[in-house]
Amino acid sequence: MKRLKAEETIDYIVEWLRSYATKSGMNGFVIGISGGVDSALTSSLCAKTGLPTLCVSMPIHQAASQVNRALEHIENLKRSFPNTLSHQEVDLSASFELLLSAFPKGGHLEQTEMAKVNTRARLRMTSLYFLAAAEKRLVAGTGNKIEDFGVGFYTKYGDGGVDLSPIADLTKTEVFQLAAQIGVPPSILSAAPTDGLWGDDRTDEDQIGASYPELEWAMERQENNLGIEGLEGRQKEVMEIYLRLNRANQHKIQPIPVCILPTHLRA
Repeated sequence: MKRLKAEETIDYIVEWLRSYATKSGMNGFVIGISGGVDSALTSSLCAKTGLPTLCVSMPIHQAASQVNRALEHIENLKRSFPNTLSHQEVDLSASFELLLSAFPKGGHLEQTEMAKVNTRARLRMTSLYFLAAAEKRLVAGTGNKIEDFGVGFYTKYGDGGVDLSPIADLTKTEVFQLAAQIGVPPSILSAAPTDGLWGDDRTDEDQIGASYPELEWAMERQENNLGIEGLEGRQKEVMEIYLRLNRANQHKIQPIPVCILPTHLRA
């Protein structure tokens, strides 16, 4: 895999963000900050446009380490971009519990837990759009290429509900490269990637069963029309994980299907 030209790539994405916001007549950006590298890079890129950028922390029974990393990053950005960067904390813990209390009880435990995880993400999306609408701003997505187009590791209409995706053509390795270049705090760069939706310390790798470098290898292999044939051991296992998730999550990876009516149904 070729290494990015970091500074040129940062400049390109920043200009793309600035141009899109200007052409759409919007005033700036809103980004949810999780304490992870994806949201840290995205918010840094948005801030560098010079347009108003609101960083929103939205804890829902969040681990203190995640909250602290998010706040450290936001404070760094505020020092670097005092005229454009602002922060809003919206503690959604009580709202989340109130919403759950309105739902019927029962169902398979695993399915119920996954529904809770996805509800956290969708509650955050709703909050971001509320704040964005108030200031006529765009909700910037934080999904990377592996998550969005490889294994579909995101919540539909949750962290996948955004106006634009500035880092969705970057692999996770490239995200870390640009994040280090742009000055994201070491505490974030050294933290194991996690979606922070389970209320515990499980990582993305725990959930997926493979690391991001392994998934990047599998995605590149698929893009080169190479299948699982001839693979053994861990490589075969990783490729099986990637292909299984890629197939299962096509409903996320592909555009929403539209039923196009044939001409003869319209008189």
